Amino acid sequence: MEINKLLRPHLLNISPYVSARDEYEGTAKIFLDANENAYGSTSDDRHRRYPDPYQKALKQKISSFKGISPSQIFLGHGSDEPIDLLIRAFCNPGKDRVIVTPPTFDMYSVSARINDVGVIRVPLRPNDFSLDLNAMCEAIEPGVKIVFLCSPNNPTGNNLNRDDIMEIVKKIQGLVVVDEAYIDFSSQQSLLDELPNHWNLVILQTFSKAWGMAALRLGMAFASAEIIEVFNQIKTPYNISEITQELALRALDNHKKMGYFVNEIIRQREWLRKALLELPTVKKVYPSDANFLLVKIDGAHEVYKKLIEKGIIVRDRSQVPMCEDCLRITIGNHEENNYLLECLREICGN
Repeated sequence: MEINKLLRPHLLNISPYVSARDEYEGTAKIFLDANENAYGSTSDDRHRRYPDPYQKALKQKISSFKGISPSQIFLGHGSDEPIDLLIRAFCNPGKDRVIVTPPTFDMYSVSARINDVGVIRVPLRPNDFSLDLNAMCEAIEPGVKIVFLCSPNNPTGNNLNRDDIMEIVKKIQGLVVVDEAYIDFSSQQSLLDELPNHWNLVILQTFSKAWGMAALRLGMAFASAEIIEVFNQIKTPYNISEITQELALRALDNHKKMGYFVNEIIRQREWLRKALLELPTVKKVYPSDANFLLVKIDGAHEVYKKLIEKGIIVRDRSQVPMCEDCLRITIGNHEENNYLLECLREICGN
């Protein structure tokens, strides 16, 4: 099996922690197996029981929604958990490396450094933030276990070319992780349909963005059943709370509401883009397929500080290479976007 060649050797025969809820099948009336408090502190009996460690009902619902087998779904504490698990499972500390493509989401590099794994940086092209495919292929050398790609990319907002991504998937002997946190706002289709053809492709999505449930910290990883089984063997026993599972199930039952709000965010994104370009200090608004805009503006850091004084928090990306003098602005509702523009007009003297 290809995955066994990548997996850290000591994990090949590891015995995972077996929770109380792993040891029986079916239903029960009385649970006296997990040292729980039979009285509880709330009126809801469910709060005193440990949650399903493998989130079977939620995975089945996601399976129906995404068209992916439950055996190919992992649910994590945000996308941060599967990112960390991938590095811990497949990268030997002090020896192996991962590839990232700055400017991009920082957690790939942060998780690698925490695990003492080397980071190779292959910058995106500065003119359009596209993949430098030749440089990527040259960087794929022995010891590179994972390539992290973000599409639509954060903080630039653009899609990465699908053919370029698949070329990397075919070339590398390791894993390619495509972070699709913003895919619901994108004009480009998800790569989920490529999973059956590529054992080394891992796709990350989340309930934080389009679903509007960032407080739940619920991420999804889609991969081969073999990779998902590795996740299940090394994850913490009850990584997703019962309340989180219940709220996610409720959201999936009401998915039409999510679709409505995604369309509204896309509409507001275009409205805000045009309005920002009317400001004389705004030099560029980069194309976006996400729920934010990267805006090049004169004196970005000073503008950032003045917005804080007015109670508006955006993300100052002006110190990020290739994002000099840029602010990343999340698309709010119409009232929030309108107030932002009023404040920018005042700050910029327009």
